[in-house]
Amino acid sequence: MIEWREQGILLSVRRHGEANAIIEVLTRDHGLHAGVVRGGASRRQAPLLQIGAQLDLTWRARIEDHIGSFVAEPVRSRAVPIMADRAALATLQSVAGLLTSCLPERQPIEELHDRTLDLLDALARQPDWPQLYAQWELSLLADLGFGLDLSTCAVTGGTQQLRFVSPKSGRAVSQAGAGDWADRLLPLPLFLLMGGDASADDTRDALRMTGHFLRRWLAPTLSRTTVLDARDQAERAIVAQLVRGAETPDG
Repeated sequence: MIEWREQGILLSVRRHGEANAIIEVLTRDHGLHAGVVRGGASRRQAPLLQIGAQLDLTWRARIEDHIGSFVAEPVRSRAVPIMADRAALATLQSVAGLLTSCLPERQPIEELHDRTLDLLDALARQPDWPQLYAQWELSLLADLGFGLDLSTCAVTGGTQQLRFVSPKSGRAVSQAGAGDWADRLLPLPLFLLMGGDASADDTRDALRMTGHFLRRWLAPTLSRTTVLDARDQAERAIVAQLVRGAETPDG
């Protein structure tokens, strides 16, 4: 019998038979992992198995290749504050869908796990989570082998005044290098390079950029592209929220 115990983020739940459920979780040491939860569809356990929940997990299987079974105990629920925020809920669904569709099973990516954990915690309590989500998508592209090169200008080779990104190559372009082609390039928000606070326009431009490359580079590798429809829905909800915030007297 093979067994391990670790905390994980619940990413998906589907019914399995009358009373059981199959869940997918993201763990730091075991990556994306699936397993059966006995009684997971019951009235007692189903409310505890909410997407985004932090779980204490014990996985067991007779051999490594079997789907195995989970004993799952709740550690922290993020559902209440996220459910009250339409944009945060759409973002949670986007994160879960991207991870379950894109990640190889049982291969740990520790930094991605940690960034995802920080993002989901921010969804529940921090007002700046939209810019964190844009940074998360940029890092996800890199983790999947589709990293953008934002270090130097693709035209001049310089590192100063990087203001744009080529929609084809994913390389940065400086103000001087853009020339008459600036209107054909994607804006490069500075917070993606230097950190710090982001304006509503910066966050919108960042999501537009990461969404472009998710569609251009990631979509051809996916067996189902509906996950990107959910991601685009999250972007629209975030932008709408940012616009409403900018229109308030203290926004």
